[in-house]
Amino acid sequence: MALAEDERLLAWLAIDLDASLRFAPGMIIVTSERLLAMSADDTQWQAWNYRRGLTLARRDHAGVGTLELCDASSLLGHWRYTLGSDVAAGRLVDHFARQLSFRLTGEIPAVSALALCPNCETPLLAGQEECPVCSKEIHEPPSTWTLLRLGRFARPYRGQLLAGFLLSLLTTAATLVAPYLTMPLMDNVLIPYQNGKAIDPGLVALYLSGLLGSSLVAWVLGWGRTYILALVSERIGADLRTTTYEHLLKLSQEYFGGKRTGDLMARIGSETDRINIFISLHLLDFATDVLMIVMTTAILVSIDPWLAAVTLLPLPIIAWLIHVVRERLRTGFERVDRVWAEVTNVLADTIPGIRVVKAFAQEQREAARFRAANAHNLDVNDRVNKVWSLFSPTVTLLTELGLLIVWAFGIWQIAKDQITVGVLTAFLAYISRFYLRLDSMSRIVSVTQKAAAGAKRIFDILDHVSSVPEPINPVHLPSVSGRIELRSVGFRYGTRSVTRDISIVIEPGEMVGLVGHSGSGKSTLVNLISRFYDVTEGAILIDGVDVRSIPVAEYRKNIGLVLQEPFLFFGTIAENIAYGRPTATRCEIIAAARAAHAHEFILRLPHGYDSLVGERGQALSGGERQRISIARALLIDPPILILDEATSSVDTTTEKEIQKALDNLVRGRTTIAIAHRLSTLRDANRLVVLDRGRIVEAGSHDELMAREGHYYRLYQAQARNVDTEDQLHTLRVDPKDEGDRE
Repeated sequence: MALAEDERLLAWLAIDLDASLRFAPGMIIVTSERLLAMSADDTQWQAWNYRRGLTLARRDHAGVGTLELCDASSLLGHWRYTLGSDVAAGRLVDHFARQLSFRLTGEIPAVSALALCPNCETPLLAGQEECPVCSKEIHEPPSTWTLLRLGRFARPYRGQLLAGFLLSLLTTAATLVAPYLTMPLMDNVLIPYQNGKAIDPGLVALYLSGLLGSSLVAWVLGWGRTYILALVSERIGADLRTTTYEHLLKLSQEYFGGKRTGDLMARIGSETDRINIFISLHLLDFATDVLMIVMTTAILVSIDPWLAAVTLLPLPIIAWLIHVVRERLRTGFERVDRVWAEVTNVLADTIPGIRVVKAFAQEQREAARFRAANAHNLDVNDRVNKVWSLFSPTVTLLTELGLLIVWAFGIWQIAKDQITVGVLTAFLAYISRFYLRLDSMSRIVSVTQKAAAGAKRIFDILDHVSSVPEPINPVHLPSVSGRIELRSVGFRYGTRSVTRDISIVIEPGEMVGLVGHSGSGKSTLVNLISRFYDVTEGAILIDGVDVRSIPVAEYRKNIGLVLQEPFLFFGTIAENIAYGRPTATRCEIIAAARAAHAHEFILRLPHGYDSLVGERGQALSGGERQRISIARALLIDPPILILDEATSSVDTTTEKEIQKALDNLVRGRTTIAIAHRLSTLRDANRLVVLDRGRIVEAGSHDELMAREGHYYRLYQAQARNVDTEDQLHTLRVDPKDEGDRE
């Protein structure tokens, strides 16, 4: 392709899908003169010059983006691409609209034809509120002030904390008695003895008793302080874990869709443990260090101000070093936490999916993933340790130099008879403790930044507001008959429009089947009805009441959900059936299991209803897990039932058993069913056909077959596939083998 003279290239988009949604390369280009395009089906470039009435529209659905070039009367061009190129497509459309306006009016519009993100100028779709770039989680470095937010968890234990602080104060005071007694011991006993004077045993006993007594008092007070603060820190940590977990359970399904299991587990587990250790040990040590430094400084100044001034000489330098290192560690430890979450995520992915890993012989690949994550973790930790390893010895060196300065200045003062040997000895005893505490305070910088990073990751959860909020003025329904009404319902997931303008009324006791291709919006619709997500347009009403005005838990108790992939918890069969009603009796559990056609296979298990199903129910087959989930739904006796492809992942024989259980389940309930096999929906009162997030047909099976529209084509296509599979099965199976099997 050759551009005309003075024609400038403004924007381009590499498309990767053809008209049949197969991967194929293509290109769309916006120039100063025209729009150029070439897809996989074209043999040469197509071109459209700018003219009045020309429009280039962009939309997306089910992971596929579409560009349509139209004029006033017809569709001129139609291209598709995967949503990874959606931002580039938005920029292309924006350039096209600007250049078209310039060619027609001679002016570039002050406001872009598309809305732009005010931060990064990414083009946004019509009605799109969040920028797909800026809405990603931003990893801000944690601030030490984040730790102050833990005060809300410490408030209930302020009495114990006050007692711990007072004990710390008394303990520190007790430890400072011993160095003070060394002055009279040196000046009144040891130095006079060297000068020929006899030792007074009573005086020695007095000083030694004071040293022993102060040590014992400090030990008792220190034990009480440590014990009280350890108890308080454990309770603060337990409250923090519980509050975080409870808040996590209140968040909407949308939040979990963007998070990794390992990361959330690490936040609630290891981060709270780190904060526990900080509060119980390091914060206590820090408080003791501060008290020790303040009280030691006061004693040193009272003994000899000049010697005290020399003693404190390295303090400003150490404070400056702490400030510099703290800034680097602040970001470093937050990165360490995030990288460690990557290691945990690999474990959380691999261990539950170990059967798939082994089935596809991917052990080496998963080991390589773990090695890569672990190597990244090691690299990030090495960078942090490089800073920390230089800082700590530097502080130690400065304290040693400070000690030498005290020795030199003290000897000079003794030589001038300004102080006694006892004063210098006491000074050295105090200064050793002073610098020891100063060194300890410098080391706590690392622990503090780690705790701040952990606190930030926990408060990231606590600060997140659910997109399915509880109503401010809740409406309580004493009973639910099961009438469901959808009024012009629309929903966007991130940047994608999934459903649009869906209106339907489902009467109490009616069974409605949702039909359509994958990605047509069926599962999204049942998620909206279950209020896992809230609608972005329109409203959903139950018995005439907007579901957003009903408390979430109270509303969901009226819905029984049977999923395509049933989830069972580690525990017994009986516990899993009674999950929705933990107070159910054994007779009620067995009755639900009988109705779900699960009683017979449960009795064949080693311990019957008390048999452990294993993690996620792996000890059972897919059909057995499904029947237990049906029993679980039956036990709560919900007025509304949602079946999300409940029989799609089982064989035909098992499907018949599950279908019998479903017949018992749907009787007398408002039922919304999605089925992989359309033949299972023949008994539905009404079928609703969805396509690209809209309702295109509705009616009974016979009515829709007579229209020969979308449903008819879906049914015929599936019937041909079933016939083909039956023929292949007949060819594979020898009749004699079949007879032997029977």
